Amino acid sequence: MDTTNVFNIELKKKEVARELARKYSTMTLDELNVLQSILVPMKFNKGDMIVNEGEVCKSIYYLDSGLIRQFYFKNKKEVTENLGADHSIFMCIESLFEEKPTHLRVEALEPALVFAIPKKRLEEEAIKNVNIQMLYRKILEESLIISQIHADLVRFETATNRYLRMCKLNPQVVLRAPLTYIANYLQMSPETLSRVRNQVMADEGDL
Repeated sequence: MDTTNVFNIELKKKEVARELARKYSTMTLDELNVLQSILVPMKFNKGDMIVNEGEVCKSIYYLDSGLIRQFYFKNKKEVTENLGADHSIFMCIESLFEEKPTHLRVEALEPALVFAIPKKRLEEEAIKNVNIQMLYRKILEESLIISQIHADLVRFETATNRYLRMCKLNPQVVLRAPLTYIANYLQMSPETLSRVRNQVMADEGDL
Protein backbone atom coordinates (compact mmCIF):
# COMPACT_ATOMS: atom_id res chain seq x y z
CA MET A 1 0.00 0.00 0.00
CA ASP A 2 1.22 3.51 -0.83
CA THR A 3 1.86 5.02 2.62
CA THR A 4 2.03 8.54 1.15
CA ASN A 5 -1.45 8.15 -0.30
CA VAL A 6 -2.78 6.83 3.01
CA PHE A 7 -1.22 9.80 4.81
CA ASN A 8 -2.81 12.23 2.34
CA ILE A 9 -6.23 10.62 2.76
CA GLU A 10 -6.01 10.82 6.55
CA LEU A 11 -4.86 14.44 6.33
CA LYS A 12 -7.84 15.26 4.13
CA LYS A 13 -10.21 13.45 6.49
CA LYS A 14 -8.80 15.55 9.35
CA GLU A 15 -9.44 18.74 7.35
CA VAL A 16 -13.01 17.68 6.59
CA ALA A 17 -13.69 16.74 10.22
CA ARG A 18 -12.49 20.19 11.30
CA GLU A 19 -14.64 21.88 8.66
CA LEU A 20 -17.73 19.95 9.75
CA ALA A 21 -17.06 20.79 13.40
CA ARG A 22 -16.51 24.46 12.56
CA LYS A 23 -19.80 24.61 10.71
CA TYR A 24 -22.02 22.50 12.92
CA SER A 25 -20.59 21.86 16.40
CA THR A 26 -17.69 22.70 18.72
CA MET A 27 -15.46 19.66 19.33
CA THR A 28 -12.45 18.61 21.37
CA LEU A 29 -9.45 16.96 19.72
CA ASP A 30 -10.69 13.51 20.79
CA GLU A 31 -14.11 14.22 19.31
CA LEU A 32 -12.52 15.38 16.05
CA ASN A 33 -10.57 12.13 15.93
CA VAL A 34 -13.79 10.15 16.34
CA LEU A 35 -15.47 12.12 13.56
CA GLN A 36 -12.42 11.65 11.35
CA SER A 37 -12.58 7.89 11.88
CA ILE A 38 -16.20 7.81 10.67
CA LEU A 39 -15.55 9.59 7.35
CA VAL A 40 -15.33 7.47 4.19
CA PRO A 41 -13.63 9.19 1.21
CA MET A 42 -15.10 8.58 -2.26
CA LYS A 43 -14.06 9.93 -5.67
CA PHE A 44 -16.38 10.25 -8.66
CA ASN A 45 -15.89 11.23 -12.27
CA LYS A 46 -18.22 13.56 -14.14
CA GLY A 47 -21.39 11.65 -14.98
CA ASP A 48 -20.98 9.01 -12.25
CA MET A 49 -23.95 8.17 -10.05
CA ILE A 50 -23.15 8.70 -6.38
CA VAL A 51 -26.52 7.27 -5.36
CA ASN A 52 -28.72 5.35 -7.77
CA GLU A 53 -32.46 4.78 -7.82
CA GLY A 54 -33.36 1.57 -6.03
CA GLU A 55 -30.47 1.77 -3.56
CA VAL A 56 -30.92 2.23 0.18
CA CYS A 57 -29.15 5.42 1.21
CA LYS A 58 -27.08 4.55 4.29
CA SER A 59 -25.01 7.72 4.62
CA ILE A 60 -25.08 11.48 4.83
CA TYR A 61 -22.66 12.88 2.24
CA TYR A 62 -20.31 15.84 2.47
CA LEU A 63 -19.29 17.22 -0.93
CA ASP A 64 -15.74 18.48 -0.41
CA SER A 65 -15.29 19.56 -4.03
CA GLY A 66 -17.32 19.25 -7.18
CA LEU A 67 -20.91 19.73 -8.28
CA ILE A 68 -23.84 17.34 -7.82
CA ARG A 69 -27.44 17.06 -8.98
CA GLN A 70 -30.11 15.19 -7.04
CA PHE A 71 -33.10 14.27 -9.21
CA TYR A 72 -35.93 11.81 -9.88
CA PHE A 73 -38.24 10.87 -12.72
CA LYS A 74 -41.89 11.94 -12.86
CA ASN A 75 -43.99 11.04 -15.90
CA LYS A 76 -40.76 10.03 -17.64
CA LYS A 77 -39.28 13.50 -17.13
CA GLU A 78 -36.37 14.42 -14.88
CA VAL A 79 -37.13 16.65 -11.90
CA THR A 80 -34.12 18.28 -10.23
CA GLU A 81 -34.61 18.34 -6.46
CA ASN A 82 -31.22 19.65 -5.37
CA LEU A 83 -28.02 21.14 -6.77
CA GLY A 84 -24.94 21.27 -4.57
CA ALA A 85 -21.41 22.64 -4.90
CA ASP A 86 -18.22 22.52 -2.82
CA HIS A 87 -18.60 22.12 0.97
CA SER A 88 -22.28 21.16 0.95
CA ILE A 89 -24.25 18.29 2.46
CA PHE A 90 -26.65 16.01 0.61
CA MET A 91 -28.61 12.86 1.39
CA CYS A 92 -31.72 10.91 0.37
CA ILE A 93 -33.43 11.60 3.65
CA GLU A 94 -36.52 9.35 3.34
CA SER A 95 -34.41 6.36 2.32
CA LEU A 96 -31.85 7.16 5.00
CA PHE A 97 -34.34 7.03 7.86
CA GLU A 98 -36.87 4.50 6.60
CA GLU A 99 -34.15 2.21 5.23
CA LYS A 100 -35.99 1.58 2.00
CA PRO A 101 -34.90 1.99 -1.65
CA THR A 102 -34.80 5.58 -2.84
CA HIS A 103 -36.52 6.99 -5.92
CA LEU A 104 -33.78 9.61 -6.15
CA ARG A 105 -30.52 9.65 -8.06
CA VAL A 106 -27.45 11.74 -7.25
CA GLU A 107 -25.16 12.49 -10.20
CA ALA A 108 -21.70 14.07 -10.23
CA LEU A 109 -21.84 16.99 -12.68
CA GLU A 110 -18.10 17.55 -12.20
CA PRO A 111 -15.32 15.34 -10.82
CA ALA A 112 -16.22 15.12 -7.15
CA LEU A 113 -14.52 14.30 -3.86
CA VAL A 114 -17.19 13.13 -1.42
CA PHE A 115 -17.00 11.96 2.18
CA ALA A 116 -19.71 9.57 3.30
CA ILE A 117 -20.81 9.77 6.93
CA PRO A 118 -22.45 6.37 7.57
CA LYS A 119 -25.66 6.90 9.56
CA LYS A 120 -25.14 3.80 11.71
CA ARG A 121 -21.66 4.88 12.83
CA LEU A 122 -22.75 8.46 13.37
CA GLU A 123 -25.67 7.42 15.57
CA GLU A 124 -23.47 5.05 17.59
CA GLU A 125 -21.10 7.91 18.38
CA ALA A 126 -23.90 10.44 18.90
CA ILE A 127 -25.30 8.32 21.73
CA LYS A 128 -21.96 8.60 23.54
CA ASN A 129 -21.03 12.17 22.62
CA VAL A 130 -23.19 15.27 22.93
CA ASN A 131 -21.14 17.34 20.45
CA ILE A 132 -21.40 14.68 17.74
CA GLN A 133 -25.10 14.47 18.55
CA MET A 134 -25.28 18.23 18.05
CA LEU A 135 -23.48 17.96 14.69
CA TYR A 136 -25.93 15.27 13.57
CA ARG A 137 -28.92 17.38 14.58
CA LYS A 138 -27.58 20.55 12.95
CA ILE A 139 -26.93 18.73 9.66
CA LEU A 140 -30.51 17.40 9.60
CA GLU A 141 -31.90 20.81 10.52
CA GLU A 142 -29.97 22.45 7.68
CA SER A 143 -31.21 19.85 5.20
CA LEU A 144 -34.84 20.41 6.21
CA ILE A 145 -34.46 24.20 6.04
CA ILE A 146 -32.93 24.04 2.55
CA SER A 147 -35.82 21.81 1.40
CA GLN A 148 -38.34 24.26 2.87
CA ILE A 149 -36.66 27.26 1.22
CA HIS A 150 -36.82 25.51 -2.15
CA ALA A 151 -40.48 24.57 -1.67
CA ASP A 152 -41.38 28.15 -0.73
CA LEU A 153 -39.44 29.56 -3.67
CA VAL A 154 -41.28 27.56 -6.29
CA ARG A 155 -44.67 28.05 -4.63
CA PHE A 156 -44.61 31.73 -3.77
CA GLU A 157 -41.90 33.61 -5.68
CA THR A 158 -41.82 35.04 -9.20
CA ALA A 159 -39.36 33.60 -11.72
CA THR A 160 -37.07 36.60 -11.25
CA ASN A 161 -37.10 36.35 -7.46
CA ARG A 162 -36.43 32.61 -7.61
CA TYR A 163 -33.32 33.23 -9.69
CA LEU A 164 -32.10 36.15 -7.55
CA ARG A 165 -32.55 34.14 -4.36
CA MET A 166 -30.62 31.23 -5.82
CA CYS A 167 -27.81 33.60 -6.85
CA LYS A 168 -27.58 34.71 -3.23
CA LEU A 169 -27.86 31.26 -1.64
CA ASN A 170 -25.87 29.17 -4.15
CA PRO A 171 -23.68 31.43 -6.32
CA GLN A 172 -21.28 28.63 -7.28
CA VAL A 173 -24.15 26.45 -8.48
CA VAL A 174 -25.47 29.31 -10.61
CA LEU A 175 -22.02 29.85 -12.14
CA ARG A 176 -21.19 26.19 -12.77
CA ALA A 177 -24.37 24.14 -13.29
CA PRO A 178 -25.87 23.73 -16.78
CA LEU A 179 -28.70 26.17 -17.49
CA THR A 180 -31.20 23.37 -18.07
CA TYR A 181 -30.67 21.92 -14.58
CA ILE A 182 -30.94 25.30 -12.88
CA ALA A 183 -34.17 25.98 -14.78
CA ASN A 184 -35.54 22.57 -13.82
CA TYR A 185 -34.63 23.12 -10.16
CA LEU A 186 -36.39 26.50 -10.19
CA GLN A 187 -39.36 24.98 -12.04
CA MET A 188 -39.21 27.19 -15.10
CA SER A 189 -38.34 26.61 -18.73
CA PRO A 190 -34.76 27.22 -19.94
CA GLU A 191 -36.15 30.00 -22.14
CA THR A 192 -37.72 31.74 -19.14
CA LEU A 193 -34.52 31.40 -17.12
CA SER A 194 -32.45 32.78 -19.99
CA ARG A 195 -34.79 35.77 -20.26
CA VAL A 196 -34.67 36.35 -16.49
CA ARG A 197 -30.86 36.18 -16.43
CA ASN A 198 -30.55 38.61 -19.32
CA GLN A 199 -32.91 41.05 -17.60
CA VAL A 200 -31.04 40.79 -14.29
CA MET A 201 -27.72 41.41 -16.05
CA ALA A 202 -29.23 44.40 -17.89
CA ASP A 203 -30.59 45.84 -14.65
CA GLU A 204 -27.21 45.43 -12.94
CA GLY A 205 -25.56 47.17 -15.89
CA ASP A 206 -27.84 50.17 -15.40
CA LEU A 207 -26.77 50.63 -11.78
